Amino acid sequence: MPTLSVFGAQWGDEGKGKIIDRLSRGADLVVRYQGGANAGHTVVVGGEKYVLHLIPSGILHEGTVNVIGNGVALDPVVLLEEVDGLLERGIRCSPEQLSVSSCAHVIFQHHREIDQLSERWKGEGRIGTTGRGIGPCYADKAARTGLRVADLLDPEDLHTRLQANLAEKNALLEKVHGAEPFDIEQTFERYAALGQRLAPFVRDTGALVRSAWKAGKSVLFEGAQGAMLDLDHGTYPFVTSSNTGVGGIGPGAGFPPSRIDRAVGIAKAYCTRVGEGPFPTEDSGTEGERLRELGHEYGATTGRPRRCGWFDAVAARYALELNGATSLVVTNLDVLSSFETVRLATAYDVGGTRTETYPTALADVVRAKPVFESHTGWSEDITAVRDFGDLPKAAQAYVESLEGVLGVPISMLSVGPERDQIIERHGGLG
Repeated sequence: MPTLSVFGAQWGDEGKGKIIDRLSRGADLVVRYQGGANAGHTVVVGGEKYVLHLIPSGILHEGTVNVIGNGVALDPVVLLEEVDGLLERGIRCSPEQLSVSSCAHVIFQHHREIDQLSERWKGEGRIGTTGRGIGPCYADKAARTGLRVADLLDPEDLHTRLQANLAEKNALLEKVHGAEPFDIEQTFERYAALGQRLAPFVRDTGALVRSAWKAGKSVLFEGAQGAMLDLDHGTYPFVTSSNTGVGGIGPGAGFPPSRIDRAVGIAKAYCTRVGEGPFPTEDSGTEGERLRELGHEYGATTGRPRRCGWFDAVAARYALELNGATSLVVTNLDVLSSFETVRLATAYDVGGTRTETYPTALADVVRAKPVFESHTGWSEDITAVRDFGDLPKAAQAYVESLEGVLGVPISMLSVGPERDQIIERHGGLG
């Protein structure tokens, strides 16, 4: 596994954490390159559940170096809480195991405040933000007014730049939102102290990753959210604020995308989405509710109930093509056990026209009605199955149908939350 990119091929929450945790066994470095603490990767080890928001999933493996790249919107409060929580549970999380980019942009408390206040203004046009300040942080980055991790380590520079940034943000808070302004000195003291705690972890992570690759080390790039939430290629404006797939690695990790050997998509055996935005295969009835309960579909970070529906091959095929996927991992196949009929959307009807191509216009995605294939379900418990040939014939047929309509090999199937509840196909990802 010299270089491997793992990305979500749906709207996030595809079970990437478990797969990345498994693949981390053979990785020297695991690199997170985009997103913020709105992402939550869940890993279950020996019945113990770990929810990781910023720290890469490789942290649960001794000897793996975990890297938070410059493309991440970093909330230092959340990161240090996560470090402390892992240490309390006996997980090593020292500067030898964790590196933070000096160029990552910092989420401040005023970003969180503005995020939450702005969403209230939008009414029916709200996008369902988690309110964690990620969008406003990236907006400052694009406007060239943001502060980076390196700024937290230089008190004089921090004070100067924070004062300029807060002058604008306080005017917005007071005059537009009618909210209390932030005190510059209190904010400065708080974040200068956070900077000192972060200092041992901070380095040039781009140089670290490139050097490791040149030395023959294996590097795994960990995507957060999903391809359908990509800022440029997702269901804009109902998206996140960064590039979630392989295309985000170059700017977000300082590593040349041409050196990525393999790109692996992760998708559930059905579909979910959190927050607002179009979701063509959503089932708002009893089957959607059943998927939610059987799949425990509640956000790892927010606790919000996820919207549920059947597998959308149109959207997944688009995501896989967009990211140059070499294979796909399907998770939560066990959740479909006990459904008499399993449905699979292979096309859309958009205003009376059938299409197998994902629409680029949001209005067309909203109007899209899924064209379903119906597959025979199965009732057997498959959580102990480790060989594809031991799955019920109906489950095998469903997986093979997915493989056929998506056009990429399905290399792994997850049949439960634990690390070892995996079925490998086509040689797996080893």
